[in-house]
Amino acid sequence: MRFALFDLDGTLVDRTGAYTEAVAALCRERAFDPQIQAWLLTELADRANAADFVRLRETFGLAVPAAQLWQEYVDLMAAAVTCRPEVLEGLARLRTAGWTIGVITNGASDIQRAKLTATGLAGLIDEVAVSGDLEIRKPDLRLFQLAAARCGVNLADGGWMIGDNPAGDIGGAHQAGLRTIWLRGRPWPDGLRAAHHVVDDVTDAITILLNETE
Repeated sequence: MRFALFDLDGTLVDRTGAYTEAVAALCRERAFDPQIQAWLLTELADRANAADFVRLRETFGLAVPAAQLWQEYVDLMAAAVTCRPEVLEGLARLRTAGWTIGVITNGASDIQRAKLTATGLAGLIDEVAVSGDLEIRKPDLRLFQLAAARCGVNLADGGWMIGDNPAGDIGGAHQAGLRTIWLRGRPWPDGLRAAHHVVDDVTDAITILLNETE
């Protein structure tokens, strides 16, 4: 079976650059002072959800509704995030080669799906499972099961997981019985089983999968 799950942030797209750009744009458009911008850059560094903007509003006594601020951030994030052409081309080649492709990602459902649509990734994958769909996060096996089910496949039949997070992506995939490709960069935890392949770029991972097809 030709089935692969990809992480989104840090794997298919560069979240770090996009979130700093989105925060800067939000603060510029709202005329927020540097203290608010610094707070957002700290609080949203790992992930962002609507509750963060409730805390923002309460912390700084802002009059604008938290839901409105969150939606503005989602829209700005979608406008800022990009997926490199060579990654899009690689996924298209996988589809042509008969691969079923899913995205499994931690994060809020609305912002992750907005990224997929804005970057053009939505048209190149079969399905997506977002942690916000079930309020669980990788490495929870249930999220991997959801991703597989939505893609119309069974984890018991095997497949691949490609991601940059050692515990969430690689550790979770091992529990799910998937073969793994890790994008090196983050520290590797002691005691975590090694990935099947280690690469520097997601395009290298796609090449490995295409070679499996041949």
